[in-house]
Amino acid sequence: MMQSLKSRIMGASLALVACAMVSGAQAQDKKPIVIGFSQSLTGALSPNGKQALLGMEIWKDQTNKAGGLLGRQVELKYYDDKSDPSEVPGIYTKLLDVDKADLVVSGYATNQVAPAMPVVIRKGKTFVSLFGLDVNDKFKYPKYFSVLPTGQDTKGSFTKGFFDIAAAQNPKPQTVALTFADAEFSQNACEGARANAKKHGIKIVYDEAYPPPPKTTDFAPIVRKIKSLNPDLVVVCAYPLDSVGMVLAANEIGLKPKMFGGALVGLQATFFKDKLKNKMNGIVNYETWVPDEKQMYKGTKEFFVEYQSRAKAAGVDPLGYYLGGWGYAQMQILGDAVKSAKSIEDDKVAAALKKDKFETVMGPVKFGGKGEWAEGRMFTVQYHDIPADAGLDTWRGMSYQTVLEPKNLETGKVIYPYEKAVK
Repeated sequence: MMQSLKSRIMGASLALVACAMVSGAQAQDKKPIVIGFSQSLTGALSPNGKQALLGMEIWKDQTNKAGGLLGRQVELKYYDDKSDPSEVPGIYTKLLDVDKADLVVSGYATNQVAPAMPVVIRKGKTFVSLFGLDVNDKFKYPKYFSVLPTGQDTKGSFTKGFFDIAAAQNPKPQTVALTFADAEFSQNACEGARANAKKHGIKIVYDEAYPPPPKTTDFAPIVRKIKSLNPDLVVVCAYPLDSVGMVLAANEIGLKPKMFGGALVGLQATFFKDKLKNKMNGIVNYETWVPDEKQMYKGTKEFFVEYQSRAKAAGVDPLGYYLGGWGYAQMQILGDAVKSAKSIEDDKVAAALKKDKFETVMGPVKFGGKGEWAEGRMFTVQYHDIPADAGLDTWRGMSYQTVLEPKNLETGKVIYPYEKAVK
């Protein structure tokens, strides 16, 4: 009798195992959920685009290991847009018409997000963008959601901290020079800078665009013209290559306003930090996240351990602080919305994105009007005490940068004027 009972128990156990194996096999047999996007894997934006992609791939691998989404594995389908906005519409047309992607998200950067919008809107797709600055202002598309911590003051957010800090100095700076690339992001950021200058009663004495690289490669004439006007403040709104060019020219020519910086994209990434090193000293610039203990959320440390263990083999930014974590968070948000909606239908996913609050490795996210964040979380930092031989260990922590805003996350005070921090 005992033997018979054991046999029945063993038989039941084997049946359960077999059932689980069949269920798992059935889940594997289901078509994967295909998420499509363009990404800048070559060209000027590639140092940031590639680290965002690694973050996205880590999310995919972890999701699939945990059973996928809605019982289906996830596949990322992407093409290199070569950092060229003109490549983007064709990529999204192919993703939707030929590849039949179930869902689409954006690759990195405003200049790449904007040209995808007409295709996405025409197809009625939900669109979660990555670092697109106020792209939906002209489209007013109800299924657009921005992963960028600007809050509702989108255009002004990149330079708000810069102007707030400047206006608090005694005596208060009176004049500012604005220079920006003639491209989507820089135009938007500079529009915000004008509003911030007006708010604080600071007179604009220079406000000129330049053709973005590769059309402009020599920034010295721009810097010399600005220097001749002797403004108290200099604000630059630029993408990586022109940011580097502007900083190098400012150091070479000896530009010494009371504050210098603003919306210099690129200085946040290790690749560009290594190019500039101590030439960054004194610059007051925006940031979206810093590796301070106050910015460690659920899964943050674990994510960066995984990212950094894979970075060398992937040939990407070794730290991933600027776009790696945000690429992961972009996919976290989309994945959690799919789970909440219990569907990959675009309307249902969009409804979940509007309704829910999302906990990500980069912090909590709740969407508000136009698909922007209900509340912003942009940083203003100042770089300082960077040696000429700075390397990876310098960039790992907070020793070379001070958080000036927001005040509740402040780690120190501004070094003012700029000349005092230049070394």
